Amino acid sequence: MPSEAWHETADVVVVGFGAAGACAAVEAAEAGARVLILDRFTGGGATAISGGVVYAGGGTRQQAQAGVADSPEAMAGYLREEVGDAVSAATLRRFCAQSAAMLAWLEEHGVPFDARLCPDKTSYPTNRHFLYYSGSELSFAQPAPRGHRTHAPGASGRVLFARLAAAARAAGAGVRVQTRAHRLITAEDGHVIGVDCRSLRDAPAWARRSHRVLHRWSVKPGIYVPALGRTLHRPVSWLERRYARPLRIGARHGVVLAAGGFVFDREMLREHAPAYRGGLRLGTPGDDGSGIRLGVGVGAATGHLDRVSIWRFLTPPSALVGGLLVDRDGRRVCDESRYGAAIGDAVLRCPGRRAWLLVDAAVLADARRQLRGQASWFQWLQARWLFGVDRVSAPSLERVAQKAGVDPAGLAATVEAYTADRPDPAGKPAELIRPLVRPPYSLIDVSIRRRLAVPAPMLTLGGLRVDEVTGRVLRLDGSGVPGLFAAGRTAVGVCSHSYVSGLSLADCVFSGRRAGRSATAEDRGGVHAHRD
Repeated sequence: MPSEAWHETADVVVVGFGAAGACAAVEAAEAGARVLILDRFTGGGATAISGGVVYAGGGTRQQAQAGVADSPEAMAGYLREEVGDAVSAATLRRFCAQSAAMLAWLEEHGVPFDARLCPDKTSYPTNRHFLYYSGSELSFAQPAPRGHRTHAPGASGRVLFARLAAAARAAGAGVRVQTRAHRLITAEDGHVIGVDCRSLRDAPAWARRSHRVLHRWSVKPGIYVPALGRTLHRPVSWLERRYARPLRIGARHGVVLAAGGFVFDREMLREHAPAYRGGLRLGTPGDDGSGIRLGVGVGAATGHLDRVSIWRFLTPPSALVGGLLVDRDGRRVCDESRYGAAIGDAVLRCPGRRAWLLVDAAVLADARRQLRGQASWFQWLQARWLFGVDRVSAPSLERVAQKAGVDPAGLAATVEAYTADRPDPAGKPAELIRPLVRPPYSLIDVSIRRRLAVPAPMLTLGGLRVDEVTGRVLRLDGSGVPGLFAAGRTAVGVCSHSYVSGLSLADCVFSGRRAGRSATAEDRGGVHAHRD
C-alpha cells in the first residue's frame, strides 16, 4: 500500500484507551516505539467508572506492611479454582509470580495504593480501607487479602485511569480521541498494517464538545437505566454519523486491540449469553464488541463468549454471611461467604432465578448495627432496601417460608442439616457459621431480576483467542494473525472463566503490557514492507 494512502502512521497503534490500552501504550513507548492510541470517546472506558481494584498478591508491599503472609504459590492455588481452563497453568503461574512486581510497576507509573486492611467481609471497602479479601479466598486454603483498591475516595477507577493515561502521554504516546476504528487493513500476506477509522478530528468545535459532554452524561444513566442511557446517547451517535470523516492510520509494527468487552451489545449478548438478562451492564457504550469484531473480520478465533459475570453481593454488612441462602424449594444454594460473582452464578441457576437469605433476629440485629460503619452510601441504600422492601418476617420457619413463597418442608430440612452437619458441606468457614435459632425469622429476597434499588452488575469475560506468551491474536486453526495483538476484555484472559474483584483490571495490566512489548518487538517491515 503506498505511503500516501495513510493519513497518519505509527509503529504501534492501540485501539482503546482504558487500562489495557494505556498499559500497552506505556510498554511500547518506553521501548522506543512511536505509539498512537485511538479511542471512540475520550478515554477511560470501563476502567474509569470501576472501583479501581487490582487483584495482586504473592507478597506485595502493601501485604507486607499489613502483616499479611502470601506467596505466588498460594495465590495460584486459589486462582486455579477461579480461572479454570481460561488460561494454561503456566500462564497462571507467570501471572502470580509477576503479580507483586506488576503492582510496583503501577506505583512507579503514578497509581497510588495503600496498606490499610479491611477487617470485614465486604463487596467494596470504605474510604478507610484499601486492602481486602476481594474474592472467595476465605473458603480455600492459605487465604490472603489480594484486592488492592487504588488509594482515592469513592469509586477510585477514575484515578487509576488518570494516572495510567498520564504515564502513557509522558512516555510519548499520542492519543487520537473521538476516533472510531471500524476495519483493520491487511496486506496481501495477511499482515495487519493499519486501521480504517472515522474521526471527529476535523469536525466543528461545537460538535466535538457536544460529543464529549453528551457521552459523559449518558454513561452513568446508561448503567442504571439502560433505556435512558440509549436515549441520551442517540445524539452522540448522530454527531458521529454527521461529522466523522474517514481516517486511515498505518501501523509499522502492529495493532493492539484493547477496546473492552461487549456488555453493551444486545445482539452479541443474545447470541452468546442469552441467560444473562436483568443485570446491570457494567461498562460504557464503548463496550459494544467492536474490538472483538475487528479481530473476527481478519479471521480471528474467539473464546468464552458465553461467560458473563453477574454479581449478587450479600455484604456489607458482614453479619449476613451467617445467614442461609436458599431457593424457592428451600434447598441450600451455596456457601454464603463466597464472592458476589460466585453467588450470582449460583442464584442464576436457581429455579426462576429466585433466592432468599434466611436470617434470625440475632443476625439481623447485628447486620443493622454494622451497617453504618461498614457500608459506603450506595451499599447502605441497597441494604436498607433489602432489610425493608425485600424482607418478610414471621415467628416460625414455616410461616416465614409461606410468606416468601418458599417450600416450608424444604426450608426446615435445610436448616436442620445446616445446624447438624460439620464441617459445612458447602464449604463455609466454621468461624462464619451461626446458629439460626432466635425468632422472628426473616427471608431477604436476593433474586436476580431487574431492580434499580438492588442491581446485579454484570460484565462479559470472553474475547479473541490469543497466544498466551505474546498476546498475538490467533486464527481458528491456531496460527497467529501477523501484526495483531489483543488485551483486556477484548481478549481471552485470566478472568475469562470467572471473576473476582480486581481480577479484570489485573488482567488488563498483565495482558496490556504483554501486547505492548510484543507489538514493539514484531520483526517485520510493517508499512514500508508492503508499499506498492
